Amino acid sequence: MTNKPTVVTCGLPYTNGLCHLGHLRTYIPGDFYVRYLRRLGDDIVFICGSDNHGTPIVVTAEAEHTTPRAVSEYYHAHFDEVFKEMGIRFDRFGMTDDPANHRRTASIIKTLIEKGYIYEKTIQQSYCPNCKRFLPDRYVEGTCPYCGKHARGDECDQGCGRHLEPGEILDPVCATCGTKAELREQKHYYFKLSEFRDYLLAYLPTLGGTINARNYAIGWVENELKDWCITRMMDWGVAFPGKDAEGLVTYVWVDAPIGYIAFTEEWAKAAGSSWQKYWCDGDRVHFIGSDIIYHHCVFWPAMLHGAGYQPPSAVVASGMVTIDGQKFSKSRGYVVWTKEDYLDKGLPADYLRYYLLAYTSHTRELDFSWKEFQARINNELVNTFGNFANRSMTLVWTKLGGVPEVAAEQEIFDEIAKTLHSVEASVRSFEFKAAVDGILLLAGYGNSYISNAAPWKLIKEDPAKAAQVLKNCLQIVKACALLLQPAMPESAQKLWGMLGYTDKIEDHSIQDALVPFENTTLGEVKPLFARIEDKQREELEATLAKRAIEAQNKAAGKTTMEAEIDPFLEDIVTIDDVTKLDLRVGLVVKAEKVPKTEKLLRLQVDVGKEVRQIISSIALDYTPEEMVGKKIVVIVNLKPAKFRGEESNGMLFAAGEPASLLIPLRDVAPGTRVH
Repeated sequence: MTNKPTVVTCGLPYTNGLCHLGHLRTYIPGDFYVRYLRRLGDDIVFICGSDNHGTPIVVTAEAEHTTPRAVSEYYHAHFDEVFKEMGIRFDRFGMTDDPANHRRTASIIKTLIEKGYIYEKTIQQSYCPNCKRFLPDRYVEGTCPYCGKHARGDECDQGCGRHLEPGEILDPVCATCGTKAELREQKHYYFKLSEFRDYLLAYLPTLGGTINARNYAIGWVENELKDWCITRMMDWGVAFPGKDAEGLVTYVWVDAPIGYIAFTEEWAKAAGSSWQKYWCDGDRVHFIGSDIIYHHCVFWPAMLHGAGYQPPSAVVASGMVTIDGQKFSKSRGYVVWTKEDYLDKGLPADYLRYYLLAYTSHTRELDFSWKEFQARINNELVNTFGNFANRSMTLVWTKLGGVPEVAAEQEIFDEIAKTLHSVEASVRSFEFKAAVDGILLLAGYGNSYISNAAPWKLIKEDPAKAAQVLKNCLQIVKACALLLQPAMPESAQKLWGMLGYTDKIEDHSIQDALVPFENTTLGEVKPLFARIEDKQREELEATLAKRAIEAQNKAAGKTTMEAEIDPFLEDIVTIDDVTKLDLRVGLVVKAEKVPKTEKLLRLQVDVGKEVRQIISSIALDYTPEEMVGKKIVVIVNLKPAKFRGEESNGMLFAAGEPASLLIPLRDVAPGTRVH
């Protein structure tokens, strides 16, 4: 427990699209962190809201013949509903277009102007002669001046990922009508970000949170720090204060993070509390995606420092999300929509919460697949956690007829205390997978304990010993329920009721896991978790595959009828393209699992003149023992690649899922070319 007040925020969802699985990579860990530490007694306020300004929302509003405010309200309500259904509970979920944020943004900007950190500058800005307007941000496309890739006006989204200032993009064209843009003079206001270089280089090494956020920001500041244009020529946004700023609004990345403060003000007013208690005297922890690190670790702390506010205490940046090994992409169909694809299918919110927390370390890439989702739910929740809890409580009823009147043994309390210590340490260091793994380890300990003790046999030979074993198990189940609640609140409450409690589990401290189990009767005992069956998983996979096919057909300009006639997605190739591939028969001479991975095998393959190392994601379908001695088809003129730090010099071929390897039907020598 820490007595220091803390405000925890999550990056604001942008209100021009629906909630998808990538969003939840930030919000569920944030919710878990807040729930856990609150139940240790920490004073935390949990703040978020929707990001309502910027050109994408205006573009959406224009396309739908409505107003940006109407678009923002629609998607704001959507995110608010989905977050609640997913068990994500903010103390305040505000809107950046509400009056509180307009006031706080204007106040901070005025302070920065008074302190000399904002200045006026005339620049060359893209202008569309056809649309007759200046082209801020998403209204203009062109070439990135740094890497030469196609880019949008505010960011090189297809290449180096750099933030682009107004006027920087090369060969600008209007994103609306495609007309070549003209360069015209326009007055804007700049924040003197370059003056904060020394401050940031001193501050960033002290920043808490995840190392990826800290290191990325330090590298960014060390390499380059330019002054930052903080105005746009638009009608939608927070009006930039000043008599000479007519027609200019504040850049969205200025007013959006200020929303954290404004939303805290709104919460404090309603709760009768003080926002300064958290923003001036406490800690400030931001949960964000890794794509907005420099906004939160460079722009935001510089702006806060310049205006006399405290900078973030910690920035927790999550790794990116992929879908079935493919880059997350709405346009290519590699997306899982939280409402449509998950909640509306009747899947429990707790299952997805568990998967996102337990799959991998918070800073690493998270690959989502329905197959892996099914495996983790069935193996870890159903077979380990649920099995232990159900067996323990069912045996109490069927073998003893009630809760035994003995105390749990000290070794059980010692094991629980060890778990409490390790899980708290993991949560406070933002190692959420390690925290959830620790909870499952306690359930695993209970599973091993009850299996080894076999109370169903003891009851005949030594009833007192059997009673002692089952009382020990009930103590472990109680501890597991209390520990599980921040990760899976609905499931933990159900388990709490089965243990005979009638109040809310969230009202109990995590430390109550060390309070002896006191109930004399249990509630109705039912299986805590339901298996994900193959049929359901296949239906979910089919939905995702169909979406990808439709997206690729759309990109290729195919109609629905054409897609049905021609189901193949690849472009037509010539015989010359085919002959570029050097396919050979390879003999697997050695195979082993790649450490700390579930899907990867490291293969040593004899391809005739040499033995190649090939890394392949077939470990779920083939064991190393099965692979040794097998002849497979390998492409040998593929550029080397690295997977989890292991170099791969080739690729083998397989079809379907589970994977079916392509193999020669007759015995041929290693190195034989495939024609």
